[in-house]
Amino acid sequence: MATSEAGTLRLGTSRGRWVLLATVLGSSMAMLDGTVVNVALPRIGTDLGASLASLQWTLNAYLLTLAGLILLGGALGDRYGRRRVFLIGVLWFAAASAACAAAPTIHVLIAARAVQGIGGALLTPGSLAMLQAVFHPDDRSAAVGLWSGLGGVSAAVGPFLGGWLVDGPGWRWIFLLNLPLAAAVVAVTSRFVPESRNESAVGRFDVLGALLAALALGAITYALTAAGEGLSPAVWLTGVIGLLLGAAFIAVERRAAEPMLPLGLFSSRLFTAVNLVTLCVYAAFSGVFFLLVVQLQIVSGFSPLVSGLALIPITVLMLTLSARAGRLGKRIGPRIPLTVGPLLCAAGVLLMLRIGPGSSYWADVLPAVTVLGCGMTLLVAPLTATVLAAVEVRHAGIASGVNNAAARAAGLLAVAALPSLAGLSGDAYRVPSAVDSAFRTAMLICAGLLVTGGLTAFATVRGNVLAPVDRPVAEPDCEWACGTTPPLDPGHVHTDEGPATGSAAGPSAG
Repeated sequence: MATSEAGTLRLGTSRGRWVLLATVLGSSMAMLDGTVVNVALPRIGTDLGASLASLQWTLNAYLLTLAGLILLGGALGDRYGRRRVFLIGVLWFAAASAACAAAPTIHVLIAARAVQGIGGALLTPGSLAMLQAVFHPDDRSAAVGLWSGLGGVSAAVGPFLGGWLVDGPGWRWIFLLNLPLAAAVVAVTSRFVPESRNESAVGRFDVLGALLAALALGAITYALTAAGEGLSPAVWLTGVIGLLLGAAFIAVERRAAEPMLPLGLFSSRLFTAVNLVTLCVYAAFSGVFFLLVVQLQIVSGFSPLVSGLALIPITVLMLTLSARAGRLGKRIGPRIPLTVGPLLCAAGVLLMLRIGPGSSYWADVLPAVTVLGCGMTLLVAPLTATVLAAVEVRHAGIASGVNNAAARAAGLLAVAALPSLAGLSGDAYRVPSAVDSAFRTAMLICAGLLVTGGLTAFATVRGNVLAPVDRPVAEPDCEWACGTTPPLDPGHVHTDEGPATGSAAGPSAG
């Protein structure tokens, strides 16, 4: 019999704050590295003699292994303990970061980034699943809101840190930064975070599914990246192979006894709809953050540090308002935040069309990033909370993994495809006029993706799955290893006023 994992820890306690800190710092390593590299790309290209395709792979090698293995990482955490797998991921990520810092060539850097993505696949789903499993239902929405907001801050502050380090000690320090951060995560997690797992998780791991997913994403990404140099027969063949591998992945998952991607989750219209929104908005975000810092440096003449500082408004907005956005989503339902948030982001992206040669930060950059930051603040926390509310708590790891995989895969494909769609290839990223033209085309595409995401949410998300409900909840499946906050008495029945959850496949969206 499966043991329920409804949590008992309260957010307002000292231990609750330490648990939140551990999960935020851990996930921030992966999020920070996903953005801090962007601002360093022009300098990396110059120092290592890299082409645009190589710079794309510097980002995509990381995203490829992260997206391809993140579902497996979530399943490993559910089976062997979320804290244990999370800590392994943190240590793995730190070791790979050291390898990135020491890379003598662009090819070694790309390989090290791929290894780094494996660590990210282990730690990322565990951070969110630990919150969902450990905290009391009344505090989950607020905890997820804080996790989303502070994690979003780390992603937004990445360009600033990257710019400061690139202008100072050099781009290699953007990877060395992860080492002290990893040490802090290990210390806090080992001391304060209780272990949790899904006792009903048995059977073999879906290694074939993980392999097919990674190969499919890799082939499609290669085809999209290489398309910038021309649509040769080899590019077409690679793309077709990628699509066939993707179809094989779906077929394997449909038949597997213990699939990496339980397709039954998608019988929930809500879960399916929110992941479609995730695909649209995170593809757009990845495209914007990939090309904006290049536009600011190459076309507008900003230094790496100033380019990073340009995004500070997003950091401030998400830091101060994300928890409130999480509570707002719980009160009014996710439909409005998931609709208005992407539309606001689209407006911010369209304002970026004003950024060009001789642009002013105050007149051209600040209004655009402020509107974008408002949209992201309104969107991110309710999006994450809705994904988790669509499934039972015992499936938190795999639900988190699916949503993270959707976000990372969307970013992976956007970074691969956008330069080709916008007409940028080879060494053209060093030519201001070519970058400016491609940037404008790419921003129109990103705005279109955001509008599509908002309209999808408006058309498909119904009801308020984040509203309080009263139902009995059994004790959590957590091993309280240390600290002063014990679990409640066995057998005691509590009132759950947290997010409503349905069957294993999640509630209907109606």
